[in-house]
Amino acid sequence: MMPGTYDAERNPVLDRTWSDPPGIIGWFSVINHKTVAIRFMLTTFGFFVAGGVLALLIRLQLARPDSKLVGPDFYNQLFTMHGTTMMFLFAVPVMQAVATYLVPLMIGARGIAFPRMNAFAYWIFLMGGLMLYVAFILDIGPDAGWFSYPPLAGPEYSPGKRVDFWAQLITFTELSGLLEAVILITTIFKMRAPGMSLNRVPLYVWTMLVTSFMVMFAMPSVMLASTALITDRLVGTHFYNPAEGGDVVLWQHLFWFFGHPEVYMIFIPPLGFMSSIIATFSRRPIYGYPVMVLAIIATAFLAFSLWVHHMFTTNVPELGKSFFTAASAMIAIPTAAQMFCWIATLGTGKLNFKTPMLFVLSFFVILLIGGLSGIMLASVSLDLQVHDSFFVVAHLHYVLLGGAVFPLFGAFYYWFPKFTGRMMNETLGRWNFWLMFAGFNIAFFPMHIAGLQGMPRRVYTYPTEMGWGMLNLISTLGAAVLTVGILLFIVNVLRSRRGGAIAGADPWQAGTLEWSTDSPPAPGNFSTPPVVASRYPLWSEDGIAGSVTGLADHRREVLVTSVLDAVPDHRATLPEPSIWPFISALAVTVLFVASIFTPWAVVWGAVLVTAPLVAWFWPRRGPTERNRRREVKP
Repeated sequence: MMPGTYDAERNPVLDRTWSDPPGIIGWFSVINHKTVAIRFMLTTFGFFVAGGVLALLIRLQLARPDSKLVGPDFYNQLFTMHGTTMMFLFAVPVMQAVATYLVPLMIGARGIAFPRMNAFAYWIFLMGGLMLYVAFILDIGPDAGWFSYPPLAGPEYSPGKRVDFWAQLITFTELSGLLEAVILITTIFKMRAPGMSLNRVPLYVWTMLVTSFMVMFAMPSVMLASTALITDRLVGTHFYNPAEGGDVVLWQHLFWFFGHPEVYMIFIPPLGFMSSIIATFSRRPIYGYPVMVLAIIATAFLAFSLWVHHMFTTNVPELGKSFFTAASAMIAIPTAAQMFCWIATLGTGKLNFKTPMLFVLSFFVILLIGGLSGIMLASVSLDLQVHDSFFVVAHLHYVLLGGAVFPLFGAFYYWFPKFTGRMMNETLGRWNFWLMFAGFNIAFFPMHIAGLQGMPRRVYTYPTEMGWGMLNLISTLGAAVLTVGILLFIVNVLRSRRGGAIAGADPWQAGTLEWSTDSPPAPGNFSTPPVVASRYPLWSEDGIAGSVTGLADHRREVLVTSVLDAVPDHRATLPEPSIWPFISALAVTVLFVASIFTPWAVVWGAVLVTAPLVAWFWPRRGPTERNRRREVKP
């Protein structure tokens, strides 16, 4: 047993209290944060695979000049669906899904705040994604780009319902994201274990707290923008119609005020993955904890000050462009500070090069390339030359895949034992890493050159005379290698889930609190929540100073603590599993989808939504019959 390991016996009464209800209705009634998070992760990864298939079709179409594999209309749907899937159905939701599982465990909580709302957020996300892909299968998928600029996305140039489905998807996903942000903020602020003051909170939890606040401030902007777009199209308003006093540039301001912070909503959580994995596999705490926290907060603030660098080709005043150029360069400073802290940790630690560590180390290479090209694009003069070229495509993928997806895969390998109780195969993991690393660079680095040679984005074909054929062929071959690497990851997950080595509670000998529980954790996480006395409680003799007693076993009771110092304040009882969040999500889905075809659906749909919401929040007196049975059952 490691110093400070929290040793508590399993409580069968507590396990029954927090367990998922049985049966088909029980399956739709689940509110346990771990079960909902696993569903969330599987769903987002499913959308990731779907978006990857679309990307492969794009690469096959562009592999040679004058290709006729797909036509221009279907190609427009392909790149729109690919971008929309990756940005709205994978990148941010998967980060929130992982946090939904890990944050309560890392802060010593039995559950998550607002568990029914957490289940509702998942169902509404799933139904929004299914709506989009059903539309795509029926050949009415969106085709105006994942950013849907008016006037192209307006009623004059995009008749039909394609853009309407895109705009309504934004409502689905952003509603889900906002709910998850509220849940995570409340959980982190009010449900930490006693003693876990803010200066002892794990760095990963800090990244999710900051990200959740970013979601709260940024996502309403794009929801407002998409609502204005759909009312322009369906009701006849003129928010983006210059002929009637509207402004198409207004869309760009609203969208990119969300869109660029979104890049950091995707990027900041992997910084937490990095800190967790580097600390564990270098066998020492992360160097410069206060610097790391301040850098995370500074990145979030600066992320809201540079959205106009996506708009340098518009009529923004030149002085304003200079301000956003400076802000775009400055945002590299806090990330660089974190990288130096990681390097100091690695340089003074005893390194263990397991698969999670390999994915983390690739971050330094890939993000450096993506970050440098980002500094280049911060220059107005260069941006004017390469705007809407494949140079920007290369930069975007280097930042998002290198800065987010590679650490995310490292996190999957790192926490897979906690999720499943099994270890992933190390040999397959190394093959997975090297295929992904090689395939990624082969696929996307040539796009820098193609962009500098003038190849524009969003063209479905190009003539031989342009000389872009070989670069595109190399990119397509790299995409194939990358695909093989991802398929190998899926094989590794499926094999390890059934036959991997038994992990035990703490197979990596890590220092944070989630590794003090069983693998996978008990339904109620902790039989008696711990009292924390260290940032890495499992690495110090007195890291866990005791445990909390007095919480009931026969109901879902949690401890509520103060925001700053995590001093116990009072006890709260979380609600029982309920099917009403699922039924409410169905009702909201009917409202949203029907409103695409008639504005009256908002009126009648509101009536439909009211009934399950009333049932959801209907007060119940005393313990349920299920809890009464628990009170008398040994």
